Parts: sequence; structure tokens; C-alpha cells
Amino acid sequence: MKSRTLCAALLLAIFPALDAPYRVALPGYRYEFPRDFFAHPEFQTEWWYTTGNVKSADGRAFGFELTFFRQAVSRDELKHGTWDVRDIYLAHLALSDLDGGRFYHSERVNRSGPGIAGVDPSNGKVWNGNWFAAWKNDGTQHLTAQSDDFQFDFTLKPEKAPVIHGENGVSQKAEGAGRASYYFSQTRLATTGTIVLQGKQFAVSGLSWMDHEFFTHQLGADQAGWDWFSIQLEDKTELMLFILRHKDGSVDPFSAGTYVDVAGKSVHLRATDFSLQSQGSTWKSPATGATYPIQWSVSVPKLGLALGAKTKLAQQEIIGNTKVTPSYWEGAMEFSGTRGKTTINGVGYLEMTGYDHALGKE
Repeated sequence: MKSRTLCAALLLAIFPALDAPYRVALPGYRYEFPRDFFAHPEFQTEWWYTTGNVKSADGRAFGFELTFFRQAVSRDELKHGTWDVRDIYLAHLALSDLDGGRFYHSERVNRSGPGIAGVDPSNGKVWNGNWFAAWKNDGTQHLTAQSDDFQFDFTLKPEKAPVIHGENGVSQKAEGAGRASYYFSQTRLATTGTIVLQGKQFAVSGLSWMDHEFFTHQLGADQAGWDWFSIQLEDKTELMLFILRHKDGSVDPFSAGTYVDVAGKSVHLRATDFSLQSQGSTWKSPATGATYPIQWSVSVPKLGLALGAKTKLAQQEIIGNTKVTPSYWEGAMEFSGTRGKTTINGVGYLEMTGYDHALGKE
């Protein structure tokens, strides 16, 4: 899911797409790696989304986000010039200094131009300016980015193969053929590297999660937003869960999730298989006025899982810079609870959208 649809809305508002025969996500797609780490220009929208929780040797905790978006605006085959716009590339960068109590974020929008931004499978790279993600054939990823306040450089090594979400190869988000995405994740990436924050360097290690989605249509008009969780448990299992919220507050039946066992085998979860419930603790943004629930309960009865979710840092909102850019909350989370009678803990990320205003069309 994620805030990628927000960025698609922004880019289409600035650069309306021309009519073109973009493909839609339908059952039957054959995933192939490393090919599918990279661009799918036959689809209108695509993103690469990496988040993680890392700590320094002395225990200082950080969360991070580095995301790249490609939005097609034309498939005019006559456009071959360096500055012709066929795709727009947007990127978001964020660092949560969880123990220092500060949140930093930055964004950028570029056309491809003469190497300014793009996707190049020949060198395994997705980039926007000097922010980039680069993959090796085995799925190992190198991330590097910098802003005025911080920079980081990470190596992410997969402990499991990529996981395909949904059923029959598609993650359905609304009623109707093609209201879906092709969606896979690297759910457990052992992460090492450095963070430089306001001139001080930290050697860190931890876990990251990478999502890649590509599609042409996705949300329905009556869907207001979503709440999305990535959860990495200490027993080396993972969960991805999302609920789609209607404008009347009800939960859409196309809400779904995926459970990944120790060996990397995945199980699709339907909306009836789990529950995500806010628990009363909220944070109100002074910038947007949105009120976000920042404490949750997570229950998956068929797995015997009952978890509480909380964050060390209430302010992890990424604020849109224009009236057409929705704001959203994307932050590092801690999980604790039980699997059956056994206590279990974990880390992950939570994304909440549609709290400042509904995302669906009026």
C-alpha cells in the first residue's frame, strides 16, 4: 500500500497523464528476480519503499525511510530528447531519532533528464539525485542518501527470498478487474552501516523492509485512506497488514495481509483473519490538524498472535508541501505481546494516510 498513491496523486495533479495503453494488474503475472527489482514502464505508477529500525552500539535507536516513486506521464514514442518528460521521479527521505526525540524529512521531484533520476537495471540502480538504492543479483541492497541535517549509508542483506502479496499474484485493493497492484516485499533485511546526524557519526545495525509495487489503477472512490503495518518479530517471522478505510469509517473487505514463516513461506491473510484496533493514544499535528492514533492492538487469531504496538516518537508525520500533496504519518514502531502462551517482541513500521483529508475522489 503505502504513501506511494499519495505521490501518484501529486504527480498526476502537476503533470496530467496522456491517454495511453498502460497495463493493469491482473492475475497471472510471473515474477522474476532480479528483473522485477527494477522498472515496469508499461504500468503508470511504481514505487520502491524501504524502511528500517537500527541501533548504535550504545543502544541509540533510529528509524529510517528512503522511497522512490516513478509516475508515467507519457508513452509518446516520438519523445526521445534528454529533457522530454515520459516519467516523473519523486523521492522521500526521513530519519526518526527515536531516543533524541526528533524527526527529520526531505523530498525531491525530478524528471529523468541527463541522468538526474531514473532506474537502470544494467547497474542495478534506482536513484534521484544523490539518493540511490542499488541491488545485486542476490537481492542485497545498498542505500545512501543525505539531507541538510543527516545522511546514511547502509548495506541490506536479505535473510529470505522476496515475498509475493495477495492472491494469484495480485494484491486487490478494490472491486473490479485491475483495481490492484503487483506487490512484493523483502521482509527481513539484515542492515549495517552508518548514520551521520548533525555532524556526529553512528555505526548502526538492525532490520529493514523493502516494498515494491507497480500498477495503473488501485483505490476506489469511496476509500478514504489506510493503515499499514510491517512487523518483524524476534522469532524471525514477519507480518504485513493493512486496512482500507471507507469515508464512513468502515473497513473495506479488500483489506488484507501476509504472514511469512521462519523458512520464508508466505500465507495470505484476508480481512476476516486479523484485526487492527487503535487504542486511544493519539497525536495531533500542529501543522495539518490531523489526529493520528499512535497506539494499536494487532490480533491474528489463526496464528495465535496478539500484539500491542506503540512508538517512542509521536511526531513522525511527513507534511505535504502543496495543497495537492497529502500529508501522512510514517513511523518506527515497537511490538510486544504473545504467540500462544509465549511472550514475543518485534519492530516495524506504521503508515497512516487520509487523516488530514480523504484520498478518494469526491
